[in-house]
Amino acid sequence: MINNALNIGIQGIQDGMQGMEGAARKIARGGVDGPRGSAEGGNSMIEPIVDLKLYERSVEASAQVVKTADETLGTLLDLRA
Repeated sequence: MINNALNIGIQGIQDGMQGMEGAARKIARGGVDGPRGSAEGGNSMIEPIVDLKLYERSVEASAQVVKTADETLGTLLDLRA
């Protein structure tokens, strides 16, 4: 069960980091995907910025899952010793 929690947490971190990289690339392009001066071009920066923040929170939550699983495993090992 703890091993499963660790795997889920690690996978969540990896997925979140990949998402952050994609959002950062879109931000770095500076919204060049949409026509300049159009509503689409102006709004193209909002979505990747929001996505970046959401992925950041996802990575933080997944890291907490890993930390909690690690602490639980440590406690179980202490009890067995």
